[in-house]
Amino acid sequence: MFDLEKLVRDNVRKLTPYKSARDEFSGKTGIFLDANENPYGNLNRYPDPYQRELKTAISKIKEIDQERIFLGNGSDEIIDLCFRIFCNPGRDKVLTFTPTYGMYEVSAAVNDIETIKIPLNKNFQIDLEKTRPLLSDNNLKLIFICSPNNPTANTMNYDDVEYIITNFNGIVVIDEAYIDFSEKPSFLKLINRCANLILMHTFSKAFGLAAARVGMAFSSPGIIKFFNKVKPPYNISTINQRAALNKLNNMEGIKNQVLRIRREREKLSEVLKKISVVEMVYPSDANFLLVKVKNADYIYNTLINSNIITRNRSNVVDDCLRITIGKRSENDRLIEAFYKLDHSKSGS
Repeated sequence: MFDLEKLVRDNVRKLTPYKSARDEFSGKTGIFLDANENPYGNLNRYPDPYQRELKTAISKIKEIDQERIFLGNGSDEIIDLCFRIFCNPGRDKVLTFTPTYGMYEVSAAVNDIETIKIPLNKNFQIDLEKTRPLLSDNNLKLIFICSPNNPTANTMNYDDVEYIITNFNGIVVIDEAYIDFSEKPSFLKLINRCANLILMHTFSKAFGLAAARVGMAFSSPGIIKFFNKVKPPYNISTINQRAALNKLNNMEGIKNQVLRIRREREKLSEVLKKISVVEMVYPSDANFLLVKVKNADYIYNTLINSNIITRNRSNVVDDCLRITIGKRSENDRLIEAFYKLDHSKSGS
């Protein structure tokens, strides 16, 4: 039986959170002599610590109650908060499905939490047979699932993920950073009935705000309260809140950009499949392709010499490059470089 209070670390449960001046007064007008701010300037006031205006806009678009929304300084802050709220250093564990986003393991190590890794199967899906026995481990507090997954680009099987959520008494975190590029459904509808689920979205990918560092978490009001209790008081700047709001006010433009990226993804995938140095282009629900090539190190370095930078993921998936979908002109440059590679190989 899931028990949130029992799951939260004792020191976090007993913690008296810091109260900032903007916690005590949230109005927008007045003579502000409460927060030791400089009275001069355009950015002289501390930001809203709870990002109320931005959450109101997110609530309408995502169709989720504001009390179920937390905003972090990128998803990386949300990941770190999960460890600090739910995991006792040196004792508790986290489960990940590899290969996957590396920050789960890094954040676990920073917080002195053991990482259990279960390899994805040959289709890059969760191996439920290997996962089931671990769900009853009392020291396993967190499970991270990236869907669509990075670097494999595929969405996880819905029934497998739902099984894990409903049969685990700890916290399941689903990272949907790339969900806007997928035609498969989000797990967002599970938030209202799964008290142990945290879902992460981001402004970095489809919204094009990687520099702004604004991550979103959706969960039960109880879990959101603990996030707000532990986070720094002003974790998202006023500038970045405004940038996110501006993007939300142009959803039609965002949708058009996503559509263009999807079309370019399919075009690039089909072209790469016809090139002899390419052995496999994996199906993608994200804004990138995982491409298996002949001699990834050589091809990666050859592309670098043409000033085309991809990500060499051979250390996690044999002879694979991860290629982000760029603008049409950038993708055409990449295709041209691959054709040159093809000709040089055939001529050797």
